[in-house]
Amino acid sequence: MRLTLTQRLSLVFAVLLLVCSGTSAWMQVRSNRMHELEVVQGLSRDLAASIARDAQLTDADGLMPDAVRKLFNQLMVVNPSVEVYLLGPDGQIAGHAAPEGRLRRDRVDLAPLRRMIDGAPLPILADDPRSTDGRKVFSAAPLRVHGRDVGFIYVVLLGEAHDLVAAQGSTNAVLTTALWSIAMVALLCLAAGLVAFTLITRPLRRLTETVRRFDMTGAQPPVPAVAPPPPTPDSRDEIAVLDGAYRQMVARIGEQWQVLSRQDQERRELIANVSHDLRTPLSSLHGYLETLLLKDATLQPAERQRYLGIALDQSRKVGTLAQSLFELARLEYGFVQPEAEPFAMADLVQDVFQKFELGAQERRVALQADIAPQLPPVHADLGLVERVLTNLLDNALRHTPPGGTVTVLLAREGDALSVQVQDTGPGIAPELREGLFERPFAMGGARRGGGLGLRIAHRILALHGSRITLVETTAPGASFRFTLPWAGEVPGGPARAGARAAPSS
Repeated sequence: MRLTLTQRLSLVFAVLLLVCSGTSAWMQVRSNRMHELEVVQGLSRDLAASIARDAQLTDADGLMPDAVRKLFNQLMVVNPSVEVYLLGPDGQIAGHAAPEGRLRRDRVDLAPLRRMIDGAPLPILADDPRSTDGRKVFSAAPLRVHGRDVGFIYVVLLGEAHDLVAAQGSTNAVLTTALWSIAMVALLCLAAGLVAFTLITRPLRRLTETVRRFDMTGAQPPVPAVAPPPPTPDSRDEIAVLDGAYRQMVARIGEQWQVLSRQDQERRELIANVSHDLRTPLSSLHGYLETLLLKDATLQPAERQRYLGIALDQSRKVGTLAQSLFELARLEYGFVQPEAEPFAMADLVQDVFQKFELGAQERRVALQADIAPQLPPVHADLGLVERVLTNLLDNALRHTPPGGTVTVLLAREGDALSVQVQDTGPGIAPELREGLFERPFAMGGARRGGGLGLRIAHRILALHGSRITLVETTAPGASFRFTLPWAGEVPGGPARAGARAAPSS
């Protein structure tokens, strides 16, 4: 059976509590026993010396056995708990008052007796003559005759009679009381421990339930009605810190999941729009090539040239779209890194204008440049910035009607150069401005999203630490703006714009 964390903690706590309670009871009983022995031995320490001094146990012929037994019997009658022995110089038991057959030793170790006589700390235990391995508290004193040591008076203070009375009397009651005390203390502590563990693990159980309800689709788990306050950075509550870290992780995973979902949706839209935009030129290319193949013998040279020109123009559209897709893929996957250098932005604008001059004349659109005087060079990748300007001007020309104007404005803005490209076309409807730089590109000739050009420009400027924005203006048309940092003092002077062509993909 699998136990919960609270049950496992309670079980371990109960076992430890029983072990600690038992150990404490055993140590207390032993301490009380040793204290009792110390008190008894301390009170009767001089008993043997008094017997040796006042009793007449020897005569000229040596020990008087009858006198020894008589005296020892009298003493044991007065105090039944004591047992008196007369020991020889080597510890041999020379006299006693024990009943016949009750002695289990015939010799007593003298080392504890000498420690007692020398004043060692109490209690001191020595051999019990009525037990093969027992040790008892005692009183001992040397016995002298005519100034000569002839043995020892050895008194066992808690003898066999004391042990019998103690065993028949209070031993069972004391043991029962001790066991009941341990049981009551253990039950009370166990109940308190169960309550404490329930309270302590409540946040952990709540966190476990929250983790169990976690939804990998990014939906946030339901927040409890009374949410715990967020932990401080130096909080000592590990469960609160874990809960805060989990909430941060969930929020982060949710954000990343939403980003991935949005990117996946954009990828699907990109594939759909690429398929749509490729279908038209490819269908046209296929149709004209099929016409040339079927009517080759009947076509006039001028008509054949016209068909070939249309097919070639459609082929260029397919190639341009494929090139833009490849370039966007390289930008999004980090294969392109800017190589910054100083160059004059005004010169770059003039060079880009030259590329669109003929196309603008055909569309009857005017190209204008409004450049502030004495602009210092900027520090950026010349080829990538040229690609940004090319895309912006291409979009502006395609969406500006005949007789309109496309203007590029260069101006100072703090520590950066502001570049703004605006046209006099139909502009962008407010409902289409959201995600302008993330939507794939135009479909069906209408502006739905910014197109591949704006998306590539957005990625290139992000590599430079800049961003492109749609400027809100009251004038007709669309206006896009971005900034580039100044180059500062660069040895060798600024590079001539157009000295390096835009890199081919």
